[in-house]
Amino acid sequence: MAVQGGDGQRKEEEEKGSRPGPHPLLCGWRRDGRKYTHGLHPAQMEALRAMCGAFIPSLPAEEAAGAGGRADPPGGKDLERFYLASAADAAIPDEVAELMVTRCIREAVLLGWVVLWMLGTRVGTLLLCGTLSLSGAAGELPSLRRFADMPLERREAALQRWNRTRWFFPLRIVFALVKILSHYVFYAMVNEKSKNPHWNAIGYRVEEWREEPEEPVAPAPARPRPLDNGVVETRALNDTTLLKSLADKGLAAKPGSSDAHHTVQCDVVIVGSGCGGGVAAAMLASAGYKVVVVEKGDYYTADDYSSIEGPSMERLFENGGIFCTSNVTTMLFTGTTVGGGSAVNWSASIRTPGEVLQEWSREHGLPLFGSPGYQQAMDAVCARLGVTDGCLEEGFQNKVVRRGCEALGLPVDAVPRNSSKGHYCGSCNFGCPTGDKRGTDTTWLVDAVKHGAVVLTGCKADRFILERTNGKNGRSKKCAGLMATCLSKGITKKLRIEAKVSISACGALMTPPLLHRSGLRNRHIGQNLHLHPVSMAWGYFPENKQGPPITGKSYEGGIITSMHRVTERTIIETPALSPGGFAAMVPWESGRDMKERMRRFARTAHAFALVRDRGAGTVDCEGRLRFTPSRDDTRELRNGLRRVLRILVAAGAAEVGTHRSDGLRLRCKGVRDEDLEAFLDEVSIEKGPMHSTTDKWGVFSSAHQMGSCRMGSNCKDSAVDGSGESWEAEGLYVCDGSLLPTAVGVNPMITIQSLAYCLSKEIAQSLAHAKKH
Repeated sequence: MAVQGGDGQRKEEEEKGSRPGPHPLLCGWRRDGRKYTHGLHPAQMEALRAMCGAFIPSLPAEEAAGAGGRADPPGGKDLERFYLASAADAAIPDEVAELMVTRCIREAVLLGWVVLWMLGTRVGTLLLCGTLSLSGAAGELPSLRRFADMPLERREAALQRWNRTRWFFPLRIVFALVKILSHYVFYAMVNEKSKNPHWNAIGYRVEEWREEPEEPVAPAPARPRPLDNGVVETRALNDTTLLKSLADKGLAAKPGSSDAHHTVQCDVVIVGSGCGGGVAAAMLASAGYKVVVVEKGDYYTADDYSSIEGPSMERLFENGGIFCTSNVTTMLFTGTTVGGGSAVNWSASIRTPGEVLQEWSREHGLPLFGSPGYQQAMDAVCARLGVTDGCLEEGFQNKVVRRGCEALGLPVDAVPRNSSKGHYCGSCNFGCPTGDKRGTDTTWLVDAVKHGAVVLTGCKADRFILERTNGKNGRSKKCAGLMATCLSKGITKKLRIEAKVSISACGALMTPPLLHRSGLRNRHIGQNLHLHPVSMAWGYFPENKQGPPITGKSYEGGIITSMHRVTERTIIETPALSPGGFAAMVPWESGRDMKERMRRFARTAHAFALVRDRGAGTVDCEGRLRFTPSRDDTRELRNGLRRVLRILVAAGAAEVGTHRSDGLRLRCKGVRDEDLEAFLDEVSIEKGPMHSTTDKWGVFSSAHQMGSCRMGSNCKDSAVDGSGESWEAEGLYVCDGSLLPTAVGVNPMITIQSLAYCLSKEIAQSLAHAKKH
């Protein structure tokens, strides 16, 4: 849905050049008093406000007393305010419009603009809403109404039609777009005190130690941060202070003339600081080479992480977390901060499966994966990350999966994590506030800085510098470094970072566009993208249910601590879903039903089936993604989803359901075996491709991106060679998840870091060899 990240503006004190105060992620929404720039016409905004109000309407206060007869604990005034609240209120529609216009692909923006324009007119409303737009008493000539003038129940009925339509799928896209954005903003937006008025009603709260103290306290002195000796935070600098900071870090930096760039010299420049870039920086810096890491995100530590969804997503994720494929089939989550994905992932630290290593070694001609060196690399990576097996206490969702598997006699495995066994943090996806999770920002990059590496934050790579050469091993170009732009308004010139070796480690979504911008033409760059598509199911577990209780809340405890393998290609795990993400993902049937779902948020467990996909997508030169699961992949997903639902039922859920747009669900009390089988058969029915915009299946999600610049034994079927070096440019390497020949089938962190460990050792050896000769 989105193409580029937000501006990530820092606080006023940072712009003045001072170090940020405590908790820079503990703040309000991103507007910060600035004017909206969406540019929608008042009539379009009126239509959008009416849509938002139909998705999340104000309901009578008596709904709070016990809607649907469900025995939920009373919420008092908080619950009453929740039912009375509407997404048409305050600035929510403006926030939705801003996100839609600034974060979505051009086609989606145009489509939304046209639909809103039509809904702002009577004739357009008639075309899109049919007879629902007509008014008038019986016997009178009916008159036409604009969408905003229609009664709430008719607006809701129109949205329900759009959700079901097969003849005009653009309406379904606009429906999904506004549904996702309005619910995300409604439940994730916070005020100046970092509070959302609806969290108490739905049983959600951020950790107590993150709440504001009742009495004012003097700010504690800023503690040294692990990377302070090597980090240069460019957003707070100007041309003069930048050059001074670079010189203070031991880099040769030369100021540019009036119309030129600043020049920086080093041995190795690395774009990206995540699983690939962090490991490569540590390995090459420890080998004695001067390393510069370029990271467009900002540097945060455990003291900075607030665990608050909206602001954290805005600053830690690409495009504020609103990012998906161009055909709107798959939502994507990728980190854009120091530490990359390792700073915001879910801690699962699973080694590359043996059968996958054999496949890559034999079928793809990559002996590295079958070598003892790769096994040693996995050992070294797990040791540096402090990977532990099992945990002392599981969170609610993982307890559900474990109990359901045990009740069915299914195997359930403990998932290794890069944290202590007692780590119970449920918000590591927003950066671990306890500091227990060990990403590259607290491990490999710390090692790199100790050996003299420099990390430039708020600095975006533009292109690699390629020069014509006689060539080595058939390469017609040689890489001389990187051109980059600092995202500070005070820095007026670009950076030319000259290096002997250049490494792209900005991930499977960002590496292909960077290589394309640099002038590489290998046809496999941007091809063979794999996403590990997942499909989720949910189960509701009332706290007062008879039988042994499963204690806890859905957002508490380690995110992934239990895993069940369905087939060699499909596994079942649990997700991290805060209120905004939960509301954006679950199906919408009506405004009342959605508020009922949100009332049960804290006791609704989710689990997902993840498939090692065989269908491949693409990343084009502009960073646009295209991905459609193959029929075989969707069949695996359906079968995996059936298993998820069986597990939830066996664990004692009162109600289970899928994320299908028609709200497919099953009440479990007194359910007979034949009823359960009929329900599961409905889940498995193939009424068309699972990914089709005319099907009932909702949007997939993916946190794993792999393979878009895959390595191989020849340039005819790969983007880089077995050492990660470009087939076209000497001295230009790729060192991230885009290298993987296929999807790995499990959480890929250990695989990416182990591969980076091996390749960076080889790069260090090649640099040493070149120095001798």
